[in-house]
Amino acid sequence: MKVSSAGWAVAIVAGSILACAPARARAADDDIVLGFAVAQSGGMEAYDGDATRMAGLWIDQMNAKGGLLGKQLKPVYADTKSDRVEGTRAGQEMVHDGAKVVFVTADYDYGAPAALQAQKAGLISVFLGASDPKAGVIGVGPYSFTAEKAGQLEGATVAEWGYEKKGYRTAYVLLDDAIEYDKSVCAGFDWAFEKEGGKIVGHDTFKNADPSIGSQVTRLSNAIRDHKVDALMLCTYQPGGASAVRQLRSAGIELPILNGSSMDGTYWISAVPGLDDFYVPVQALANGDPRPEVAQLTKDYTAKYGKPPTSQYAYPIYAWLQLWAKAVTEAKTTDAKPVVAIMEKFHDEPTVLGPRSFTPKLHIQTRIPLTITDTANGKQVPVEDWRIKQDIPPAVLYRLKKAS
Repeated sequence: MKVSSAGWAVAIVAGSILACAPARARAADDDIVLGFAVAQSGGMEAYDGDATRMAGLWIDQMNAKGGLLGKQLKPVYADTKSDRVEGTRAGQEMVHDGAKVVFVTADYDYGAPAALQAQKAGLISVFLGASDPKAGVIGVGPYSFTAEKAGQLEGATVAEWGYEKKGYRTAYVLLDDAIEYDKSVCAGFDWAFEKEGGKIVGHDTFKNADPSIGSQVTRLSNAIRDHKVDALMLCTYQPGGASAVRQLRSAGIELPILNGSSMDGTYWISAVPGLDDFYVPVQALANGDPRPEVAQLTKDYTAKYGKPPTSQYAYPIYAWLQLWAKAVTEAKTTDAKPVVAIMEKFHDEPTVLGPRSFTPKLHIQTRIPLTITDTANGKQVPVEDWRIKQDIPPAVLYRLKKAS
């Protein structure tokens, strides 16, 4: 997904990946090479920076413990330049450099060219943060994974939590349809809210780059007047998301707002002074996560890079690497086929972020617990963890049709 990270503001704090990583070079024969075909320049750098750094932290920690299978882990890098053609080239370079795993950009469209090169060579690939189920078996091949959760899970989580814990019975959906990710988030909300017994009284759309959503605000105001609307499901991302929220609140729309993880973080909240009742599901809180192991991970990241991650999108790759290392240790090899076979048997396998599962058909998380966060007084605070009650139907997960 093109917003499978904190968005436009990450670039401000991310800097160059190469500033925190050694230059590409061929590794020694006794090293395990991990290849990063990621954006070190261009627009997608904003999406890849924090996650690549988090992977670097994991590599350092593992090497300090003696490595994996008695070997040191060696990262090598190739810049995709935020270009799909360059992504193909970067993937080929990682294969040539002997990578056992190829890490690719946190978006299916931009990461797939490199991932396909890994698949062609019989290597494991992992998207740093893509939330599209195509980022895996369906869109690349049986050796491809994504470290992220499906966008549909985000929408389903806030829908079910809102209905059961907040008592929302009617909702209005406002979709930023500029990218596929937001469509997936809204699809998950529609399915879960109506499954619970809720009623969606209206749907509307806008584009992330729209300077004004005045018409949409008017239609929403009319729906509030004519129907009892308990909550607004807003599927959007930055930078347009902050503008949309500001316009909604400035127009006097005080409904609780639900959104996907793309609006995680506090870097944008100053654009909407006094924002509250804004709920987002996350895998981790960069500031104030109540779990000691996640708080320690943030502390270690800050010590290494001088500042904490910008949002939750830094963390999932660490959890994925924990699972990969466990499978490698059990298989006693880094070869893709036996390692993937073991990973596909993981069901609610523990990680620093909680349980994770894979199947031969799904290499993306579709039913993990997420932390619901609220924004109040300029801070993002955890409310409670929530895990949806049932699996997301394939028709919803792949947006084939509306599922009941």
